Amino acid sequence: MSTDTPGIDPLEALRAPRDPACDVFLTGPVFLDIIFTGLDSAPVRGTESWARGMGSSPGGVANMATALARLGLRTSLAAAFGDDHYGEYCWDALEQGEGIDLSMSHTVPGWHSPVTVSMAYEGERTMVSHGHEAPAPAGTGTGTAATGTGTSTGAAPVFPQCPPRARAAVASLAPGRSEPWVATAARDGALVFGDVGWDETGRWDLDALPDLAHCEAFLPNAQEAMRYTRTDCPRAAAHALAERVPLAVVTLGAEGAYAVDGRTGTAAAVPAIEVEALDPTGAGDVFVAGFVTGTLADWPLADRLAFAGLTAALSVQEFGGSLSAPGWAEIAAWWQLIRTCDRQDPAALERYAFLDDLLPATARAWPLRRAVPTIGFRQ
Repeated sequence: MSTDTPGIDPLEALRAPRDPACDVFLTGPVFLDIIFTGLDSAPVRGTESWARGMGSSPGGVANMATALARLGLRTSLAAAFGDDHYGEYCWDALEQGEGIDLSMSHTVPGWHSPVTVSMAYEGERTMVSHGHEAPAPAGTGTGTAATGTGTSTGAAPVFPQCPPRARAAVASLAPGRSEPWVATAARDGALVFGDVGWDETGRWDLDALPDLAHCEAFLPNAQEAMRYTRTDCPRAAAHALAERVPLAVVTLGAEGAYAVDGRTGTAAAVPAIEVEALDPTGAGDVFVAGFVTGTLADWPLADRLAFAGLTAALSVQEFGGSLSAPGWAEIAAWWQLIRTCDRQDPAALERYAFLDDLLPATARAWPLRRAVPTIGFRQ
């Protein structure tokens, strides 16, 4: 569990001795992200551009894992790591820096880490990536199981055959692809939260997402939701999706988010927080992490949306993916600051009053246990 905020456990009141040790399980590729910042404009062909800042951090699925861990959820990640220096750095950053459980992960001998170079400018980003698909680990009990210090061969269960018992799981859905672990996780009691990317096939067919049947919640953006439901309104799309999944959440960018609980018919809309966006990398992952946190904590639907939107808004004010994921220290500092600003809308402040029950009376400089945001510095 992340020790970012030793005084705040969002699930503390709900924990029982026989509960799963893992709050959230997820899997996917881990990239090394190299982020160039302080660019005045996009690079110009045939010229050399100098950035005023640079950072390195684990990316890909690590963005989501880090966001979950920084919100105090006990997070388990199953991923392949290269046996190069990049892979070693990412492993150490996630396990030691963020407190993420990597016992389901493994190191692949002779395989190099995928890399993404991201350039942030004018509130946008341009990315270049390189990598090869990791070889599948050997079957359960015969493969290479990861330990906290590297790899060892033995009889430890190897993902994906044996996902751990968890309160929740986050699944990345793709057309025509079914991941056996999703059904297993749902059968074992995990609430599955499904996110989705752009459908490169152009068919936008919900029936082509077989794992959607196992999802508790589906969280597309507005364009994805409207294309999948053949509607021209994000709210109509959310209601249509709620006929296929218990909880439909549609993100609306600068307009906030809208959600429909298909079981009760309850709908909620929360406007976005206006911020100066420096880098949107990982904001969608942070939103999902915030919504998962609120769902597991059994908050009202509108509070979950508001919290998810707040965490995403805080993340886009910083550069990088996992680097920018906020923890409770940043959330507490924002809540303390926003209430002291002049001319605040009382109704807008009331929307976030639920934070009073979660946060200490005053923000304090909690000791942050986090990954060093670059490669090469050693104590």
